[in-house]
Amino acid sequence: MRSSALVFLSVLTVAASSAHAQDPAAGEKVFAKCKACHVADTDQNKIGPSLKGIVGRTAGTHEGFKYSPAMIEAGEGGLVWNEETLTEYLRSPKEMVPKTKMAFVGLKKDEDLANVIAYLEQFSE
Repeated sequence: MRSSALVFLSVLTVAASSAHAQDPAAGEKVFAKCKACHVADTDQNKIGPSLKGIVGRTAGTHEGFKYSPAMIEAGEGGLVWNEETLTEYLRSPKEMVPKTKMAFVGLKKDEDLANVIAYLEQFSE
């Protein structure tokens, strides 16, 4: 009985994780909302910092970009961009880092969040 329950839970976990499978191509389409301020494939700052190499980067540290004091403080406090922190931030930037300069209101769909992060991860290796 116990092993049957464990197998069932394992199947549910796999099903749930594949429901939000990451698709970089779909993420590129979501990233279109970000292109006015950011690039991901080159190390060029625009209105916002370049997102090339964002995964694994300490918040507020991309060279040559003038971050808000709030974002610098977040990085000094240990905020490093990874799937979890990017998901939280991209869902509601001003909720996670109050007084950030980023004006974007956020992405609401879990699928869009997973896909745009998969897209960004391609440029962070």
